[in-house]
Amino acid sequence: MTSNLIKKMLDDWELRSNHVKEQVSTEVVLNKVDLIKIEALAETYELPVSDLVANLIHTALLEVEKQMPYVAGDKVIRVEEGEPIYEDVGRTPEYMAVKARLEKK
Repeated sequence: MTSNLIKKMLDDWELRSNHVKEQVSTEVVLNKVDLIKIEALAETYELPVSDLVANLIHTALLEVEKQMPYVAGDKVIRVEEGEPIYEDVGRTPEYMAVKARLEKK
Protein backbone atom coordinates (compact mmCIF):
# COMPACT_ATOMS: atom_id res chain seq x y z
CA MET A 1 0.00 0.00 0.00
CA THR A 2 2.68 2.52 0.96
CA SER A 3 4.60 1.97 -2.29
CA ASN A 4 1.43 2.83 -4.26
CA LEU A 5 1.12 6.12 -2.41
CA ILE A 6 4.78 6.97 -3.01
CA LYS A 7 4.50 6.02 -6.70
CA LYS A 8 1.45 8.24 -7.08
CA MET A 9 3.27 11.09 -5.36
CA LEU A 10 6.28 10.72 -7.65
CA ASP A 11 4.02 10.53 -10.71
CA ASP A 12 2.29 13.72 -9.57
CA TRP A 13 5.63 15.47 -9.25
CA GLU A 14 6.70 14.22 -12.66
CA LEU A 15 3.58 15.51 -14.38
CA ARG A 16 3.69 18.82 -12.45
CA SER A 17 -0.03 18.94 -12.16
CA ASN A 18 -1.55 22.40 -12.40
CA HIS A 19 -4.20 21.29 -10.01
CA VAL A 20 -5.06 24.24 -7.78
CA LYS A 21 -5.50 23.40 -4.12
CA GLU A 22 -6.41 25.45 -1.11
CA GLN A 23 -3.11 26.30 0.53
CA VAL A 24 -2.07 28.06 3.71
CA SER A 25 1.35 29.07 4.89
CA THR A 26 2.84 27.74 8.10
CA GLU A 27 6.27 27.53 9.65
CA VAL A 28 7.89 24.11 9.92
CA VAL A 29 11.05 23.33 11.85
CA LEU A 30 13.11 20.60 10.17
CA ASN A 31 16.21 18.63 10.92
CA LYS A 32 19.09 19.85 8.72
CA VAL A 33 19.51 16.38 7.15
CA ASP A 34 15.81 16.31 6.21
CA LEU A 35 16.02 19.80 4.72
CA ILE A 36 18.92 18.68 2.52
CA LYS A 37 16.85 15.73 1.29
CA ILE A 38 13.89 18.00 0.57
CA GLU A 39 16.04 20.51 -1.29
CA ALA A 40 17.64 17.69 -3.30
CA LEU A 41 14.23 16.32 -4.28
CA ALA A 42 12.97 19.79 -5.16
CA GLU A 43 15.98 20.45 -7.36
CA THR A 44 15.79 17.00 -8.96
CA TYR A 45 12.09 17.39 -9.83
CA GLU A 46 12.39 21.12 -10.52
CA LEU A 47 9.69 21.92 -7.99
CA PRO A 48 9.42 24.68 -5.41
CA VAL A 49 10.47 23.41 -1.97
CA SER A 50 7.13 24.57 -0.53
CA ASP A 51 5.16 22.47 -3.04
CA LEU A 52 7.27 19.42 -2.37
CA VAL A 53 6.93 19.78 1.43
CA ALA A 54 3.16 20.22 1.10
CA ASN A 55 2.94 17.08 -1.04
CA LEU A 56 5.08 15.05 1.37
CA ILE A 57 2.99 16.12 4.35
CA HIS A 58 -0.27 15.42 2.52
CA THR A 59 0.88 11.93 1.51
CA ALA A 60 2.17 11.15 5.01
CA LEU A 61 -1.12 12.27 6.58
CA LEU A 62 -3.13 10.02 4.25
CA GLU A 63 -0.97 7.10 5.35
CA VAL A 64 -1.28 8.04 9.05
CA GLU A 65 -5.07 8.08 8.73
CA LYS A 66 -5.02 4.65 7.07
CA GLN A 67 -2.80 3.22 9.80
CA MET A 68 -4.73 4.53 12.81
CA PRO A 69 -5.69 1.39 14.70
CA TYR A 70 -9.25 0.27 15.30
CA VAL A 71 -9.68 -0.68 18.95
CA ALA A 72 -12.83 -2.72 19.49
CA GLY A 73 -14.80 -1.85 22.60
CA ASP A 74 -17.56 -3.82 24.29
CA LYS A 75 -20.52 -1.95 22.77
CA VAL A 76 -22.05 -3.31 19.53
CA ILE A 77 -22.94 -0.34 17.32
CA ARG A 78 -24.42 -2.29 14.38
CA VAL A 79 -24.58 -5.71 12.76
CA GLU A 80 -23.25 -6.26 9.24
CA GLU A 81 -23.89 -9.54 7.45
CA GLY A 82 -24.74 -11.15 10.76
CA GLU A 83 -21.48 -10.04 12.41
CA PRO A 84 -21.42 -7.54 15.27
CA ILE A 85 -19.44 -4.32 14.71
CA TYR A 86 -18.06 -2.96 17.95
CA GLU A 87 -17.57 0.68 18.90
CA ASP A 88 -14.03 1.95 18.25
CA VAL A 89 -12.58 2.99 21.63
CA GLY A 90 -9.19 3.97 20.20
CA ARG A 91 -8.05 7.43 19.13
CA THR A 92 -9.65 7.35 15.67
CA PRO A 93 -13.13 8.57 16.74
CA GLU A 94 -11.63 11.46 18.72
CA TYR A 95 -9.36 12.37 15.80
CA MET A 96 -12.29 12.30 13.36
CA ALA A 97 -14.41 14.49 15.68
CA VAL A 98 -11.62 17.06 16.13
CA LYS A 99 -10.92 17.05 12.39
CA ALA A 100 -14.62 17.65 11.63
CA ARG A 101 -14.77 20.48 14.17
CA LEU A 102 -11.69 22.17 12.70
CA GLU A 103 -13.02 21.79 9.14
CA LYS A 104 -16.14 23.73 10.12
CA LYS A 105 -14.09 26.79 11.13
